[in-house]
Parts: sequence; structure tokens; C-alpha cells
Amino acid sequence: MNVDHPRVFINDTTLRDGEQAPRVAFTARDKVAIAKALAAAGVDEIEAGTPAMGRDEIDAIGGVVAEGLSCRVMAWCRLNKSDVDAALSAGVAHVNISAPMSRLQIGVKLGVDVPAVAERVRSIVSYACERGLTVALGGEDSSRADPRDVGVILRAAQQAGAWRYRFADTLGLLEPFSAFEAISNVRAETDLPIEFHGHDDVGLATANTLAAIRAGATHASVTVLGLGERAGNAALEEIAVALGHVARGRTNIAADQLPGLSKLVARAARRRIGRSKAIVGADVFTHESGIHVAALLKDARTYQGIDPALLGRRNTVVLAKHSGVAALKSKGAELGFDIDRDLANALLAQIRQRANEKAAPMTKRELKNLFKSACGGAP
Repeated sequence: MNVDHPRVFINDTTLRDGEQAPRVAFTARDKVAIAKALAAAGVDEIEAGTPAMGRDEIDAIGGVVAEGLSCRVMAWCRLNKSDVDAALSAGVAHVNISAPMSRLQIGVKLGVDVPAVAERVRSIVSYACERGLTVALGGEDSSRADPRDVGVILRAAQQAGAWRYRFADTLGLLEPFSAFEAISNVRAETDLPIEFHGHDDVGLATANTLAAIRAGATHASVTVLGLGERAGNAALEEIAVALGHVARGRTNIAADQLPGLSKLVARAARRRIGRSKAIVGADVFTHESGIHVAALLKDARTYQGIDPALLGRRNTVVLAKHSGVAALKSKGAELGFDIDRDLANALLAQIRQRANEKAAPMTKRELKNLFKSACGGAP
């Protein structure tokens, strides 16, 4: 990782926003297990839940706090004193206090104007800080807010003791160019560190987060596998690997921990990981195309954008409809069979016929049997 790249802090909200995904409910044991795995992977902050949900949630968050993890553990609060009190009951030292930023949400949810929200933010942030909590202000619906309104509210929050601002693209309305512009506009209004929280309604949460970082955001709000309400959030594994690879930035994430972490969250959420899911899907380092495999076998750089070893994985070649001679000969050698070109071409015809019938690659057992039959016995 290039040490000249800016340090980007990874704030994971799998246990809060991720759990808001339909039909997902983590047990207290799940929360602790996931939190420990997140800490082991190197996240900087865990948003562990919403204490205002009640005693069970307070106890679950308290269980995470009790682990004494190496990262910050934070709770999410609405803009009122009772939520702050609930967070104190959970034992956290850090809170994210959420306030609407767009005039639409301010009017519908609070029934007041921007100056009144600023005063309310000042009061609640002061209340939390006076009780020993560190406070980040979460700006709900920031992407539809006037930056000047945001500035008014942020100045009140900062004067009261808030130390960071979360810019939330709550409805996933941005694209990378507008995300860059939005963060640039907010930076002109405040010197608070900015965290970007993107939703994936049109599939741009990761791209928008990277654009926000390019514009000066220093914190990325993410979830494992992009889990979250509606279409979800920016995916931890995508942001962590993209930074320093296709985008400028560096994190404290140990990439080789991401596959195991993803499987843990998928099990707890009772969801499958798509085979082609970026970074952690089963097939993202699997090659079938004959043209690709022939070059890959000579020099992996030809068709390898990410070194699978970074994630504790390796390239895999499968034999199916689009395979070529080089792949078949390589697979034969791997299993102990010396396959010449003429025999390889004959076997490819059988493999393609089988693929058309079953629409699936050859299994290792099927390949062994095929090679045994063609070569007259065991290797």
C-alpha cells in the first residue's frame, strides 16, 4: 500500500444499518461474533446498533462494548435526550446523533425550520458531550440539502462539541460526479472531518463513496456485503480493496480477513453470497474462457486485476463450454495426466457437449474419469 495515499477510516455499520435489511435480525451472540471479526479485519469503528430499540438492543450493544475491541464502538441516536440516555445505558463512549438536513425532511419529521434544527442540534450534542460521550453528527438526506443549510447546522454542532459529520446519501440519489461536488460544497462550509454514507439504490454506493473520498471525505461508512435497507450500502470489501488499487487511499483493513468475515455475516443474515459478488464471490478468481486461460497460464497479469493471494485465495480454472486446449492440458497435468493436443481437442468436444447438456463445469471426479478413459487407466 502506498504510504503517500491519504488514510481513509473505515466505519462499519453492519450491526446497525446492515441489520435494517429486510428479514435480517442478528442475535446478541451474532453481534459479538461479527464485531470481533470486524475488529480483527482492521475496521476503525463499529456502529453497533440503536439503543432506543429497547433493553435487548441495549444489552446486545453492551455485549459488544464489553469485548474491549481495538476499534471504536458507537451507537446510533435520534435527535433527542432519551436516545442519548439509552446509549449511556449501553455503555458506549461514542454516539452518532442523526438529524435531518434537507428542508423536506426537516419540515416533515420535525415541523420546524433550519435555525430551529441548528439550535436543537446544539442542545442535544451539548447534552451528550456533557455526559462524557464523543459525538458525530449524522446528516440524514444530506444529498438533497442546501449546503448553506448544512453549514448552519454544522457550525452549531461543532460549537457544541461534535467532532465529525456524516454526509448521508439516504436515498441513493447521487452519482460519482454529483457526490464529488456535494462533498466539495460541504467542505467549503465546515472543517469537520466528513464521513460519507452511501446507499446503493441504483448500484452506485461504492463509486459514490470513492468519489466522496477523492473530494476530501476521510471516513467511509460501509457494511459487509453491502447489507442494508432497500438495496443496501457501500460494501466494506469493495471499498477496502478499491482504495490503493483503483482509487487513492489506504486503510487498516487486512484483506485476507474479508472472505471469512463475509461468510460469517452471510450466515448470520441468512443470505447467500452471489458467486460473482465482487471481491468475495466464489467465482471472482475463476476462469473458463480458453483465450483468457491460455494467456493467464503464461503470465497471470494478462487477466488478473487483483492478486487473489491478497485475499488468501488463488486462481481457479474450470473446464466447460468456453474452455480451450491450454486449459485442458493444464488441468490434465494437475491431475497427473499427459494430454497431447490431438487428444485435448477430442476431449474438448465431449466437455462442450456435456456443458450444453448440464450447463455446469466438469467436476474434479468427472475430469479424472474422463482422463482415465481417454488415457487407458490411472495417471
